Amino acid sequence: MLFFMLMQKSYATIQKNRNFDPMNYKILLVDDEDDILEFMGYNLRKQGWEVLVAHDGCQAVAMALEHHPHLVLLDVMMPVMDGMQTCIELRSKDELRGLKIAMLTARGEDYSQIAGFDAGADDYITKPIRPAVLVSRIKALLKRFNADTQTPDTVATIKIDRERYLAIIRGQEISLPRKEFELLALLLSREERVFSREEIFDKVWGDDVVVGERTIDVHIRKLREKIGAEHILTIKGVGYKFTTKEG
Repeated sequence: MLFFMLMQKSYATIQKNRNFDPMNYKILLVDDEDDILEFMGYNLRKQGWEVLVAHDGCQAVAMALEHHPHLVLLDVMMPVMDGMQTCIELRSKDELRGLKIAMLTARGEDYSQIAGFDAGADDYITKPIRPAVLVSRIKALLKRFNADTQTPDTVATIKIDRERYLAIIRGQEISLPRKEFELLALLLSREERVFSREEIFDKVWGDDVVVGERTIDVHIRKLREKIGAEHILTIKGVGYKFTTKEG
């Protein structure tokens, strides 16, 4: 009850701090108590984040593999598979490299926190916690998802080598200039997601760099020539997206 009261009391504070770019972040909440899932999900959705829920560790692993969330907020004490075991299982999956995991629990003992970090957690959050503080902790983790950390190594037939700035397409290595590589990495980070021109400028070139209107178009054209025009689609009036779908 105290947990819910603190969350309600601080909801107004959350609403005043919504200048954080959600970037379609996806969060998986894992808890065996429906009330907590409902209330926390409500507050996180208010931030613009997509929220998925699971009731135990086994379900959480299955959902993570299917939906590839950016962050898992994981209760420790659960039936079927507890939070520690779930964290270890999530960390064992190559498909989930880069996933952020935060433990959320009423147990605040040092040994419990150490066990959480040893299991692979990125953060350990004790309940009760004010929503504004919880959101702040989540934002700190989500901000680590940029073009470098969230890009999968492989999407369909395209693999990227970060150290050598290479795209490996059907076994053929293609060397890319830095900006072309960063642009491809951004598009690959969320297949089928449309990235606006403004977002591409911000994440690839940065706010402090002045570039011409046609800069993105030129880099897109060069990438299409190297990896295949069918993979990078123009969404008229919006921006670009990467796809592996035919046609």
